Amino acid sequence: MKIALVHDYLTQRGGAERVFELLCQHFPDADIFTSVYDRHNTIDLDNREIHTTFLQNIPATRKYFRLFAPFYYSAFRALDLKAYDLILSSSASFAKGVQKRPDALHICFCHNITRFLWDTNTYLREYGAYSVLKPLIELVFAKMRQQDILYAQSPDYYIANSTTVAKRIQDTYHKEALVINYPISDRRFIFDDQKDDYCLVSSRHLSYKRLDIIVKAFNQLDLPLIVTGEGPETKQLQTKAGRNIKFLGHVSDRDRCNLMSKAKFVIVAALEDYGLVPIEANASGTPVIAYGAGGVLDTQISGLTGILFEQQTADSLKNAVIEAQTIDWDYAKIRDHALSNFSEAVFFKKVDQTLAAILSSREVQ
Repeated sequence: MKIALVHDYLTQRGGAERVFELLCQHFPDADIFTSVYDRHNTIDLDNREIHTTFLQNIPATRKYFRLFAPFYYSAFRALDLKAYDLILSSSASFAKGVQKRPDALHICFCHNITRFLWDTNTYLREYGAYSVLKPLIELVFAKMRQQDILYAQSPDYYIANSTTVAKRIQDTYHKEALVINYPISDRRFIFDDQKDDYCLVSSRHLSYKRLDIIVKAFNQLDLPLIVTGEGPETKQLQTKAGRNIKFLGHVSDRDRCNLMSKAKFVIVAALEDYGLVPIEANASGTPVIAYGAGGVLDTQISGLTGILFEQQTADSLKNAVIEAQTIDWDYAKIRDHALSNFSEAVFFKKVDQTLAAILSSREVQ
């Protein structure tokens, strides 16, 4: 069976890219396709050949890949995948729209519906030009939403990373999705039951991540907080932060794992579609303090692996931090929960069983 693996774009190293990296490792003989590839700023693909679209020939796409959004569906539709029997797309936007032979099988690992189209204000509000160009952007996005619904019908099956995303797929695309919680690369994370005094934030600095809430809460708590990552809101957050908050910017994977293993708590204030950071923290034996909505409801058990706070406010987060400090955490049990439910082995066992069941049902037909 000839397999193609397809991802939206390989220009960064986020949660979706880390999952795609695992898929590439699990299917070592599969061919890899994406719209735009920047080997210096994305996942390690072991020198495998990466097939790209016509957008790769435009130098600006690697740095400003989001600005070319209206052209991605055309790029993916132009890919020639007729030689492939099985297409596995990894998509939070456009890769789901690839074409296939009528008798081929396309399964989409869907990280989310196309968020900037369906939740535009939340996704784009931190970009200064958005308010000025909003009428033009909305005109373009209205057409793109029509395309998104149309091309979302391309996959034969959807696998969602959380119950939250499965519901969005049903509500927006009217397609059913099987939920298989995505894994972490569990071998990377270091267990340590000797915690330091600091709390940790590991996140891109985007408005929907709500780091403003975290900064405000920790200014009031006056507890040590380390913030990693970068983004459009970095300077604004630094301006508001007290002396107890330290910004490290981008850190290496190794340093990030070390920080997670020694942190007293990892803080997440966003409404995440799924969210790998809480599981990565748990795999390090570190409890999570997270806003209790969205993907964390699939991965966290309040009081066992962390604390979930009810409102996206600094006061709600502050109260959760105070409560978390009163609990005698079992760090080994936290790690065991992560590895028992969200390891690569658990994930790919479910994936392989699902593929076998789908292929078997097609043979019967």
